[in-house]
Amino acid sequence: MPRTDGLRGSTEAGGVRMVKKVLVALGIVVVLQSLFALCLISALQLLVPRNMPFGVTGASPVVNAVTSKMSLHTLSYKDEAAVVDAVNQSKIYGAYLPGKASDTLIVVPAKSFFGRVEIEGAFAEGAKKLGRPLTVQTLKPLPLSDRLGGVSGLLLVPLLVGGYLAAVLVLKTTKTAAAPWRVAILLGYATAGALVTDLIAGPGLGAFANSHFWPLLPCFILIAAAVALASAALQRLVGPLGTLLVVILFIFLGGASAGGGGLALLPTYWQHIGAVFPPQHAVTLLRNVLYFGGNNITTPLIVLGAYALLGALIIGYLGRWGPVNPPGEAAPSEDTDSAAAQASGPKPVVRLVAALVIAGVMQCLFTANYMSSGHSPVANDMPFGATAQSPVLSAAQKNISLKVSHYTDESAAKHAIDQAKIYGALVPGQKSDTLIVVPTISDVAPLDLATSFEAAAKSTGRPLTLQQYAPHPLAKKDPFGVVVSLLLVPLLVGGYMGATMLKTATGTPTGRWRAAVIVGYAIVAGLVVNLIVCYWLQGYPSQKFWIVWPILSLIIAAVAFVAAVLQKLIGAAGTLVTVVVVILFGNPSSGGANGVPYLPGFWSAIGPYLPPRNAYILLRNTIYFDGHGTTQALIVLLLYLVVPAAALGFLNWFRTPQIPVAPETEVEAAAVTAPVGGLP
Repeated sequence: MPRTDGLRGSTEAGGVRMVKKVLVALGIVVVLQSLFALCLISALQLLVPRNMPFGVTGASPVVNAVTSKMSLHTLSYKDEAAVVDAVNQSKIYGAYLPGKASDTLIVVPAKSFFGRVEIEGAFAEGAKKLGRPLTVQTLKPLPLSDRLGGVSGLLLVPLLVGGYLAAVLVLKTTKTAAAPWRVAILLGYATAGALVTDLIAGPGLGAFANSHFWPLLPCFILIAAAVALASAALQRLVGPLGTLLVVILFIFLGGASAGGGGLALLPTYWQHIGAVFPPQHAVTLLRNVLYFGGNNITTPLIVLGAYALLGALIIGYLGRWGPVNPPGEAAPSEDTDSAAAQASGPKPVVRLVAALVIAGVMQCLFTANYMSSGHSPVANDMPFGATAQSPVLSAAQKNISLKVSHYTDESAAKHAIDQAKIYGALVPGQKSDTLIVVPTISDVAPLDLATSFEAAAKSTGRPLTLQQYAPHPLAKKDPFGVVVSLLLVPLLVGGYMGATMLKTATGTPTGRWRAAVIVGYAIVAGLVVNLIVCYWLQGYPSQKFWIVWPILSLIIAAVAFVAAVLQKLIGAAGTLVTVVVVILFGNPSSGGANGVPYLPGFWSAIGPYLPPRNAYILLRNTIYFDGHGTTQALIVLLLYLVVPAAALGFLNWFRTPQIPVAPETEVEAAAVTAPVGGLP
């Protein structure tokens, strides 16, 4: 009897320990997911000028009127030639040149596409109110291959993720982050990865001109090396927590503050945070090499070089002269290393090569997929309404691809907008036409439609009135409608991170209560993210809180169940397959804030079958279109939830053979999967 009681007590104690372990593991994921969402959205939800460098050649009431409403840091220049020189040096985002009879506004799209839109709109309005004729002059225009100026940010993603993954996988393969030859391996990987990224993005996809291939190559090498060597050094200094620290510093904080849309559009505190980490300097380096002749790159070179050099010195010092053991591990002696190497033969080398190949393949996929889907978003067959034939519509279709549906009157067209069926509409009148644009359905379509139809109206001599319409207005803290798109990535990453951490904590990808645990985790994670984005960041109207919560939980749970089943069937490779399907193919095909019409054919075709696009449509249409047009999206997400959940129960019921789980800590497991989510 005492023996039975002791066994029962031991079992109960083991159960309590397991519950605590699971709670800690999933708690880490909730914190990471919430931090990821907080960083991305707070940095990018409100891209407006903040202390933006702007040139002037003299006093002007127009400049005074604009600066009273917009945060510009005005810099005085003696004449237009000095302004042009400052633009070529990538020092200012634009300039205002007052004249005797009229004024000139200089805009610089290559510095920031969205900055140019903000500046041009504000000064055009100010000049009109004050009765000053205004001419707009464009310097450093963006090529069609980078029409929104996103290439420098898109190039950062594979270099950042590739460098980080190389450091992590080398550590996991060799079990140590500090040895002299680690520096050579990571430098070799950085060089090879940079070359492949350059080949894919440039000659392969045409994201930049071939003339930039060689100037960009050393930049790519430097960026990848800085990330890889700094990551390895942190891992060696801090131990297993170093991997998690790299994710937080380089991916969450650094990625959010990179300034891909324009550094001066970020909140001021994010501008200062980003100045400490490699991503912001990497984006500045790439942009200035691409469009400003390599001017004003001294600071980025120094910062990135310092990260690479310090990382290499720390790795080399700790590996050769000052061995320091990671917490909880004993330092292997040279004799032990030698004996182990002889005993295992070529296996360590094979494992190392395999790890670097995996990192390289992931880097190639990030480059190819995100660049091909997003480097030059151009509308194709954009759903559009018209209430009658008009020469303005025919002329506009020469510049923008529209799929026109005809409606009886303006009311019918607006009803179609309420149903999220069209991106805009033209209502011809007897003397003038009205163009209706929908800011809640796309961040780019209203601008493209306005530009095309205004040019068409001018060429046909028809007056045109622009009208914004939406069934529900955008939240004040989301004036461009990007919050839902930004929110999507943390939700997807949180899904497979949760499944991975649960598997790591329990030591098995299945279990009697695993499905219930995943559902509970998804409910809690969805609630926490909802509280942060809705109430703290005010990213969408507060009255949508209760309906958005179950949608967020559904998205997280669907991805988590897919990952759990794949982990059960193919082991650790299941997480990798989930990442490839959901992040590397699903996220680029979601359409995001631009909208599905802006996707190339392949990405437009595969999106309906994967979770991200359906998740985005379900969220956006629930928040801004009263849930219209969500039936298909909801069905697809429920299928991704129910079918894998049933499969997981089936596998658990029949006790299929277990694939052993590698003995790694919860923080390591979370950190390995956390960054594999492309930054928007």
